[in-house]
Amino acid sequence: MKETADEAAAASPSIQHVIVYKRLGREIPWTMGRDHWWHELIGRESDACPALSVEFDRPCLIIYTSGTTGRPKGAVLTQGGFLVKCAHDFGYLMDVGPGDRLFWLTDLGWLMGPMLITAGLFHGGTAVLFEGVPDYPKPNRLWELVERHKITVMGLSPTAVRALMPHGAEHVHAHELSSLRVLGSTGEPWNPEPYRWLFENAGKARVPIINYTGGTEISGGILSSFPIAPIKPCSFTGPIPGMAADCFGEDGRPVRGQVGELVVTAPWPGMTQGFWKDPQRYEETYWSRWPDVWVHGDWAYVDEDGFWFIQGRSDDTLKIAGKRLGPAEVESVLVSHEAVAEAGVVGVPHEVKGEAMVCFVVLRPRHAPSEPLRIELSELVARQMGKALKPERVLFAKDLPKTRSAKIMRRVIRATYLGREPGDLSSLENPAAVKAITEAS
Repeated sequence: MKETADEAAAASPSIQHVIVYKRLGREIPWTMGRDHWWHELIGRESDACPALSVEFDRPCLIIYTSGTTGRPKGAVLTQGGFLVKCAHDFGYLMDVGPGDRLFWLTDLGWLMGPMLITAGLFHGGTAVLFEGVPDYPKPNRLWELVERHKITVMGLSPTAVRALMPHGAEHVHAHELSSLRVLGSTGEPWNPEPYRWLFENAGKARVPIINYTGGTEISGGILSSFPIAPIKPCSFTGPIPGMAADCFGEDGRPVRGQVGELVVTAPWPGMTQGFWKDPQRYEETYWSRWPDVWVHGDWAYVDEDGFWFIQGRSDDTLKIAGKRLGPAEVESVLVSHEAVAEAGVVGVPHEVKGEAMVCFVVLRPRHAPSEPLRIELSELVARQMGKALKPERVLFAKDLPKTRSAKIMRRVIRATYLGREPGDLSSLENPAAVKAITEAS
């Protein structure tokens, strides 16, 4: 990463020093007077490091959103707001405290990276950092990490679980995981099968999965499960304390039992100061729909028991034959099939229905594309979702475009399928997946 760090330092002339940790033993570019070896500084540091007192709303970090619905936005988070929200959420939702070992499978450029480090330090625990990928050099790498470091609170995304499932549960059971007290999850909606796989294999059917959703601009979560409350699979128990969350219908009034917009109706400590050098876009994105209401951009659903579900981004919503639904609902049906590892569902223009559904599926190892399988998957969706929602097409792809936080970029899938310009791809983790969409059959 030294060359990348040099590029960043060159763009920020206020940087005076860069500390480098010697690990790989390779030759690296060096700037005399600015760059310093970590091992040469050890032992020369002071025993005291007084904190600098700053205003509560002083900017703390600029962190960019995942870019699933457009160009990534630089959210400005504040010193007091980010700390209060982060400390609150990990303390009350994940039960992190002194002596805990907290690990989250995340990119440090995503909000969960700074939250992992900040929450671990604030609560007197230990933050466990990870580099590489979870299935290399072997598919047991995550579980080996838990056993070796006695991790107590572990977070990962549904995408990571779906990627590990085909390797088999034996890699999980080969390790001693009794240190785990809490499993955390964020990033995207769950599907029932991977949720249960994680709960039964990693959690031994005793460790709660704390489902957690919010956003970069929130400094944390809006909805969550709680260690002291009942948990329904794939759901959220409700709004996090301090978050005036609601589910609004098209008329701007609360709805239950139907899909609506996830909104927040009162301020909270961690809310962003705005987008870096783009105040108009901030106001248009969150405050232009209803007066004094934050519209988050997610579809939410509150069931008859009061449990909440996220149905995906409202920008991705499908409206087929007059019925509005989130693509995550259809994707859950597809990945319930034993042959499907991942699915991405988009809506495309249709002369009769207004919009039709096109499904892209990535198959698990040892399963091959075939016309009978295509028909079977299409019929599965029609049977579970209703005949009117039968997919227009089911296509087999080798990969799906995702952000670094493992969210499927449906706007890229849709634009590529329609032969349009896919827009900003700066947050795309796997650029080759765009070609995989064009080659889907």
